[in-house]
Amino acid sequence: MDKQDIANIRKQFKVDNDLLTIHDIFNVYIMKESSDIYHHQNMPFDMLEEEQQELFLDNFKKVLSGQQDEKLFELKFQRDAENKSQLILHQGLLSNDTEEWKGHMLQLVEKLLKDKQYEMDVVVTFIRGEYKKPMKNMSDEAGESERDTVYSHPFILCSMNKTQDPKKELLFDYVEKTFKYNIVVDPIINLKAPISGFLFPSITDNAADVNHVLYSAGKKNEPDYHFIEDVLNAEEVMTAAQDKLVFEEIVKNVAGDQPINTSTLSNVYDEIHRVTEESEAEERPTLDYKDVEQVLTTSGIEDVNTEKVESAFKTVIDDESYAFKATNIVPKYDSKSIKIETKIANIAISPQDLRYVRQVHFGGKHYLMMEVEENTVIEGFEMIPEALVQKAPEDEE
Repeated sequence: MDKQDIANIRKQFKVDNDLLTIHDIFNVYIMKESSDIYHHQNMPFDMLEEEQQELFLDNFKKVLSGQQDEKLFELKFQRDAENKSQLILHQGLLSNDTEEWKGHMLQLVEKLLKDKQYEMDVVVTFIRGEYKKPMKNMSDEAGESERDTVYSHPFILCSMNKTQDPKKELLFDYVEKTFKYNIVVDPIINLKAPISGFLFPSITDNAADVNHVLYSAGKKNEPDYHFIEDVLNAEEVMTAAQDKLVFEEIVKNVAGDQPINTSTLSNVYDEIHRVTEESEAEERPTLDYKDVEQVLTTSGIEDVNTEKVESAFKTVIDDESYAFKATNIVPKYDSKSIKIETKIANIAISPQDLRYVRQVHFGGKHYLMMEVEENTVIEGFEMIPEALVQKAPEDEE
C-alpha cells in the first residue's frame, strides 16, 4: 500500500458514510496480572450509539495514521509459520457465522497473550467491514453516476488500546450544596493513542493482497516485534530510522578515511532525491548496491568501485542484495529536517541548503559558518559583518 491507498481508506472512517459498512465490532478485555481474557463482547456496529461510533472511528483512523516505515509497515506473511495468522484472518474475513468469526479473532488474541505480560489492562478491538471506492474515469456520455460502479474491499481492522485509572476529582453538588469526592472505579479505555493494530488484507491499486498486512506501531520507529512475528506471523521489518543508519554506516565504510564535508553530503542527498523524483515506478524507489555506487561516485567521493560497495553491504548488513527505500535515507527534502546540534545552539535546515553550511578551523578553534544572502537580524538588531581574517599589522622600523 502506498500513502494514497492508506489515505483513501482512512478518510472513510466517519459516521453515516455510504462508502463504508462496518458489520461487527468485537472487544476483548485482557487483565494485566494474569494475561487472561476477562471479558469479550461482539455486536453489530450500528447498534452502538452515535457518540460511541465516533470514538471508535477516530480510533481506527489513528491506527491508519503516520508515515510508512515509521508507524505504518506493510508486512509480508511468513510462509512456513505454524497456525498461520494469514489463514486465520482470511477465514475470519470470509465467515458469515458470528460465532465462527469470534472464534478466529480469539485465536489471534491467544497468540497475543502467549509469552507476553502487559503493564496495564488492554482492550483489543476487531472490526470487519467493507470499504467501497468509486471507479475513476466514469463515462459522462453514458450518464453513469460516480458511485454506480465501485471497487469493493472487505477488510478486518484491529486496534489495541491500553487502559488508565480514572482521575480523582472533587465535585460540588448543586442540589445538596456540598462538596463530594468523585469515586470512579471503572478503568478508562484510552482510544486516543492505540498501542498497536493492523489492517487485513493490504489494498494496492484497488486490489486486495492477502499475502500482506498493514501493521501499525504505537510509536514512531518502535515496532512491536512480538506482535509482528509471533502474532501476525509476518517477516521482520526495517524501520526508516534503521534504514538510514545502515546507509550512513555503508557510506562511512566506503569512504574510509576520506572526510565527508557538508558539500559532499549535500551532493549525496541531492542525487538520491533526483532518483526519487525521476522514478516512474508506482512503488517507492529503492537503491541497491549498484545504485549506491552510482550515487557516491556522482557525489564526489573518491575511489568508489563495485567491489568496495559490495563489501560494505556485506560488512554492515550482511546482505549484498539489500535495497534501501530512497525516501527513508534522505531527510524530508523540502522542510528543515536536518538538525545541527551544538553546545551553544541548535539549527534546523533543509537538505538542499546543507551546502551553505561549513565547519571551519580557525585560530585553534572550530566554527560553524553559514552562507547567507542578507545581514542577520538578532532580537531586532542588524548584525554588522565581521572579517574572518584580519590583516596582520606591518612591522615597525
